[in-house]
Amino acid sequence: MSKKTLKVTLVKSPIGCKVGHRATVLGLGLKKMNQTRELEDTPAVRGMITRVQYLVRVG
Repeated sequence: MSKKTLKVTLVKSPIGCKVGHRATVLGLGLKKMNQTRELEDTPAVRGMITRVQYLVRVG
């Protein structure tokens, strides 16, 4: 049984955002604009994506 993954891309700069949101983006492993990471689909990761949904695109 393979684990499900989510592709998360940083589409907006976290500069000027709340410090906690910036930390969440780093926690997702996103450091540069248009960088994409493939993350395991867990409730923790989904919560982080929900918190910064205005900065990232999930596909």
